[in-house]
Amino acid sequence: MKAGVIGLGAMGGPIAANLHKAGLLAAAWNRTPARALALARDTGAHIAADPAAVARACDVVIVSVSRDADLFEVIEAMTPGLHEGLIVVDTSTVSVGTVRAVAERVRGHGVAFLDAPVSGGVEGARQAKLAMMVGGDAAALERARPVLEAVAAKIVHMGPTGSGQATKAVNQIMAAGINQAVTEALAFGQAMGLDMDRVIEVVGSGAVANWYLSHRGPTMVKGVYEPGFKVALHHKDLEICQRMMAERGENRLPIVEMSLIHYKRLMDEGHGDEDISALYRIKKELFEEERGKD
Repeated sequence: MKAGVIGLGAMGGPIAANLHKAGLLAAAWNRTPARALALARDTGAHIAADPAAVARACDVVIVSVSRDADLFEVIEAMTPGLHEGLIVVDTSTVSVGTVRAVAERVRGHGVAFLDAPVSGGVEGARQAKLAMMVGGDAAALERARPVLEAVAAKIVHMGPTGSGQATKAVNQIMAAGINQAVTEALAFGQAMGLDMDRVIEVVGSGAVANWYLSHRGPTMVKGVYEPGFKVALHHKDLEICQRMMAERGENRLPIVEMSLIHYKRLMDEGHGDEDISALYRIKKELFEEERGKD
């Protein structure tokens, strides 16, 4: 089975590299040539002239872009190369409405579309250990599974088109809550004068152990906020969650609302391209303000 990747950023680049390692990558393309050239230099992978050429050469095309408009743009560019039996797997985080519209658009060309957002961060992408939540036709997923298993350790069919994105929204809300809790707790521990490496070691071995604490705790307490998962992208994802609630006639997601306020402040201060653990910047200030009142 021949696979292609469109979008070679923080997630798409490692996905393409792992497909190449598995002997499945037939073609790749990126909007900015530098990343595509880097992949070709490092792996010898074939870089296609455009998205349509990727589609023509492949049985499965994985798309990894940042925003809804980017996905529409890529699908439009792929259209001349769409062919009967092709499966397009979108790993981006976009709205449910967007993936349903895209699925309808490609269906007329005999193309199956799977919305398959992922979790696991850049580390998971590099190690081919992503968790993938998939919406769309179950039979199409089974046909694409040999390709997806080269990049993801957990692949779960969630239901019809849009179900993958709805599940990713659950993930993103939970990530916001974990980020709020871990950054605030560690800022508290630092204010108490504790040895933070020991704090992370011991609490990370108990009931509150979690991936984020063990992978981001040691760096945030040292003031290092390398992506990771950018503040600006999580802000975008949480706005999608808000819109999903609004479409239901509801608008109360307290953790999301608080995180959006905090992320907007970080973005305004020039930290939008840092990892979301940069929230620690704001949490530290809470305790600095309290000390200033003593």
